[in-house]
Amino acid sequence: MTSIIRNESRKLLGVVLSKNAPTLVKNFSVSSARRMRFVQYRLKKGGPQQLGAQISSNGDIFDISGVDHSIPNSLVKFLANGNGIYEKAKRIVADGKSITPLDDVDLLPPITKPDKVVCVGLNYSGHCEEQNIPRPKEPMFFSKFSSVIVGPNDDVQIPPITNSVDWEVELAVVIGRKGKAISQHEVKDYIFGYTVAQDISARDWQKSRNNGQFLLGKSMDTFCPLGPAVVTKNKVDPNNLSIKSWVNGALKQNGNTSELIFKIDFLVSYLSQIVTLYPGDVILTGTPAGVGMHRSPPEFLKKGDVLESEIEGIGRLRNVVV
Repeated sequence: MTSIIRNESRKLLGVVLSKNAPTLVKNFSVSSARRMRFVQYRLKKGGPQQLGAQISSNGDIFDISGVDHSIPNSLVKFLANGNGIYEKAKRIVADGKSITPLDDVDLLPPITKPDKVVCVGLNYSGHCEEQNIPRPKEPMFFSKFSSVIVGPNDDVQIPPITNSVDWEVELAVVIGRKGKAISQHEVKDYIFGYTVAQDISARDWQKSRNNGQFLLGKSMDTFCPLGPAVVTKNKVDPNNLSIKSWVNGALKQNGNTSELIFKIDFLVSYLSQIVTLYPGDVILTGTPAGVGMHRSPPEFLKKGDVLESEIEGIGRLRNVVV
């Protein structure tokens, strides 16, 4: 079975092998590695965090950091190493020497401890319409503490200080290299990939507490589920992706990233004029219509609810509210 997976991985990554050669040849391009899905995980039987890759959604995991201990077990550190480290990752996946079944692991957030988590408000036309407000003329940015990131299947906790916790499924951009004052036509060179995010929000703290400043309402513990993988940019058209969320199986949000008011190249360029972007930085790009606060009557998450969030071609989160 391992040899079958090894051969399939070589075929999917575009590796050309001579008839008898066990090693890679020059046709093995950097762009091939960038079409992978990167995950952080831990074996269910225990052990340290590992960095791995998949070549398909729900596929088994190639143990990148487990095979080569010079490769960090953190995607943020992996990205900070620059392009050279991709060569090692490509060879590990193509060779298929160490593969772990997906059923044997617990998926962690694909990004942990980024320098920053930046969010964009009011960036879907439908979300503006459900509030009866005009589209913004420039992006509205706010932040979440990076410590609130949790994994694709982790619990979301409602603290006793709020009873107005809402859902917001979002496409998240993961920055791949350091950049400042990036022009729009250069943005694609600075993006590593994309993942699914939930911008969980305590609406009372966002809107009326903390003098109307968003930070605390957005940054309570567990308020940023991410995952299940970071899908590298060459596999994703960020301007045409179905984006949905469900609560207890009932569809709540059903949009498409084509509704984005400010497109991703503009957002990344705009933000980089203000702050330096670092490898692993996460940018949440806004949410479509259907959030709980603007329903009639308003709906909020309660203990026992199951919140699911999905973006086409990237994956699904499943978080239980506790």
